[in-house]
Amino acid sequence: MLVAAIMDIVTSNCECVEKESFKPWLPGNAEMRDIAAAVQVIEEGDMHLDEGERNDDDDDGGRGMKGIGIKILEGTTAIGLSRTTEQNMTLDHSNDTPSELDRDTPRTLALMNKHGSSVEQANLSAAVVPGLWDDLHSQHVAVPFAAWALANWAMASEINRSHIEELDQDGEAVMCALLAPERSVKWHGSLVARLLLEDHNLPLNDSVSDWASSLLSTASHASKNEDISLSQMALSAFIVAVERSHQARRTVMEKGLELMRVTAKRTSKHQQVQEALAKALELLSTEDSHLSIEESQKWSGILLSWVFGKSSSNEIRSSAIRILSCILEDHGPSSVPISQGWLALLLNDILVSSKASSVKEGIDKVKTQIDQSNILSAGQTANQLAVGVVSMAGNWLTGSVDTSPLADLLSLDPFAGPYKNLKKDNPPKLDVADSALATLKGIKALTGICAEDSLLQDKITDLGLLCLLRRYLLRDDYEKLAAIEAYDASRAPEAQERVSSTEGEVSPSNTNNPSSVRVPPTAHIRRHAARLLAILSLLPKVQKVIAADEAWCKWLEDCADGKISSINDLKIRSYARAILLNVICHQQIGIDSINSGPENGSRDGTSICPSYDDMIFLINPERPHWKCPGKDQSSVQKDKSSSNEVDTTNSDSTAVTQVSDVADSSKSFNVSNNDSDSEIPQMDIVFVHGLRGGPYKTWRIAEDKSSTKSGLVEKIDEEAGKLGTFWPGEWLSADFPQARLFSLKYKTNLTQWSGASLPLQEVSSMLLKKLVVAGIGSRPVVFVTHSLGGLVVKQMLFKAKAENMDDLVNNTVGVVFYSCPHFGSKLADMPWRMGLVLRPAPTIGELRSGSPRLVQLNDFLRRLHKKQMLQVLSFCETKVTPIVEGYGGWAFRMEIVPIESAYPGFGELVVLESTDHINSCKPLSRSDPSYTETLEFLRKLKAQYT
Repeated sequence: MLVAAIMDIVTSNCECVEKESFKPWLPGNAEMRDIAAAVQVIEEGDMHLDEGERNDDDDDGGRGMKGIGIKILEGTTAIGLSRTTEQNMTLDHSNDTPSELDRDTPRTLALMNKHGSSVEQANLSAAVVPGLWDDLHSQHVAVPFAAWALANWAMASEINRSHIEELDQDGEAVMCALLAPERSVKWHGSLVARLLLEDHNLPLNDSVSDWASSLLSTASHASKNEDISLSQMALSAFIVAVERSHQARRTVMEKGLELMRVTAKRTSKHQQVQEALAKALELLSTEDSHLSIEESQKWSGILLSWVFGKSSSNEIRSSAIRILSCILEDHGPSSVPISQGWLALLLNDILVSSKASSVKEGIDKVKTQIDQSNILSAGQTANQLAVGVVSMAGNWLTGSVDTSPLADLLSLDPFAGPYKNLKKDNPPKLDVADSALATLKGIKALTGICAEDSLLQDKITDLGLLCLLRRYLLRDDYEKLAAIEAYDASRAPEAQERVSSTEGEVSPSNTNNPSSVRVPPTAHIRRHAARLLAILSLLPKVQKVIAADEAWCKWLEDCADGKISSINDLKIRSYARAILLNVICHQQIGIDSINSGPENGSRDGTSICPSYDDMIFLINPERPHWKCPGKDQSSVQKDKSSSNEVDTTNSDSTAVTQVSDVADSSKSFNVSNNDSDSEIPQMDIVFVHGLRGGPYKTWRIAEDKSSTKSGLVEKIDEEAGKLGTFWPGEWLSADFPQARLFSLKYKTNLTQWSGASLPLQEVSSMLLKKLVVAGIGSRPVVFVTHSLGGLVVKQMLFKAKAENMDDLVNNTVGVVFYSCPHFGSKLADMPWRMGLVLRPAPTIGELRSGSPRLVQLNDFLRRLHKKQMLQVLSFCETKVTPIVEGYGGWAFRMEIVPIESAYPGFGELVVLESTDHINSCKPLSRSDPSYTETLEFLRKLKAQYT
């Protein structure tokens, strides 16, 4: 019965350890001789059963029996056993003599033989630590008891641990326990190793690297036998070993990575083991040592499975993302198949989520059509990405396909299909430019699906998209790959010439001309990556990540200021500034809310801190007047006569103050706070493009104002915007520095062949929300519009008034209309036969002459003008615009917006000589009336309302 009681205590002890609520049974002030006895038994592997002469000096009183097992069973001072009740047995540091306990304690071996049929055996069959019962029935009963005792002492106190360290300075006892054949000895030996390593007050044992190897071997062997409990315990000690010992990390990196991979594959269904392996690999690859490119490729399949696995915990996913991020940083261009595979898996995962919610009741048919179109396009892009990953892996093959380091990655969906079709003898060659193009399409597809879905944005953030975006923005992996490709192409003729001269053959023509190597679209990748990051920067957790990354913030600041010579794209610069403003302002508001309580939102529920979405572009983002509004703000009233009509509910939350230095919160970047840098902006000017326009190309000066080069009117604005000066940013910002300049973007199509686009009302509602959130309307604002953009603004103001968004309505002091079809366009009135050819988009249908909706919007604006709440300046085209150009050189031309539609019936009208619809908003020079009249109009408004 004694062994049964001890077994019950030992197994319940082990169960508590696994639940991390273990309270040791043994005292925290164990005697050195007792610990020494346990160490001796473990090192020697058995207790001594001496049948020689009696020696009175023996610890057991001369009975000829030594060892911790006998000490426990025979009741010496090492562990005294005292039975207080029939069902309750306690272990204490007793001083009972062997003779006192011997009367009730049978001999050890006899006791073990009698215990086979006891009731307790049934209770022990489901012990958390399997194998201990078998260990106690073996001839080596002392070693399991010694390991158990040593683990209990180690857990009981720091003093005991220091004694164990002192007695086992060479780590031999722990190593013997880890190598022991008994399962329970391995388990308790792993526990002892973990406890000693976790105690930072103890010197680090020289055998730690050997412990780490043995612990990893134990974990791997246990996983093979489905002994998850032992595997977990061994890995818990292994993690501490590689965390504390540089030598252990180096040893594992040299010899143990394959064993870790095997264990990871075996235990894919056991989350806790996967967590331990992920944590251990993170320690190995993010400290002073890093994975080689070959090891990175071998691990990529497991790492991406951890990221996207349905059963992966947050800890597993976080570790995997950090490891993958280090791989991308360490190996750059060589890691492109991994980063591209990551993007492909991410896109596939999001497609599954978006398809489930793509069709909802009550959603507008056009909106559903757009969503389904985005999903279909994203599905095709995901397939292209998968094929690209497999093809690039084939490019780098040096041996058999099956032995490729990327084999595990390529066995995952969606790569498995293309991987099976990969020709082993002649793998397909993928051009770097094609690979980069697939990546570009992948980013655009993700953006299209997630742009308006906060849940999907949150998901792609959790799946590690920020690591990919950071890589695309700060590095040029595809450019480097293209350079390598060009270099290899340049060396190919030399190699062919050497072979030909050796064999006496004529050298073949150069088919690998380096000049034929295509340039990858890295600038476009960077632009769309910046756009997606701008969308995600509205999420608080993304703001924290960016604010804590000094290198990223520095890059964004330099990019916004135009200090990166290789980046001249105005959109990227705008995205960079918008991201910084989103991060800085919200971080500052967070600090203020902690210091002074919850922040006060505006009356319509929006935050006092502006948020810039991807559809709002900041013109001249390097200007110092881009500041973060604070709380001490006052509403801008137009004049004293109309002050009673202005809603002053937000009077305390709409003035502009300076951005305070947020280095205390992010310690990443500083923002200048000197008033001398610039004046506080007194006005906002918002540019709104028209059909098939853009936030920048619509306002660029065309090289040829006749616009006769294009085949379809849909392409005219695109071609006109390729060359020339962006006059709002280069002219107006200098001539009218008192204002912040914005430019809006929204999707419009002339025909359904170009894809689905939202009708006028939906576009206006969407832009209105983004304007309000961005704080536009908190000071005097002027809208400068072209064509359909004028109707969008009128619809926005109409909706803002209906929904009591009085700040925007009351503070809109002027609108400039370039060729705005106030009463409809002849383009929408074309004969129905032409409609069959062009398949006009829904937006075009709303532009028919005499449309009741257009009349209603114009009457609304007329009332505002009559009340002197806003001023209007209109421009009218005088030349016909080509619509379709035939093969013989003829062109179908028409006057898109005639003068009777371009003039709303109030305000000023300027008739532009020799100017068609497309170029009415593109002045040739600063002296062009289309510019001088607008500038004069703005100066009058400034004098009147500020």
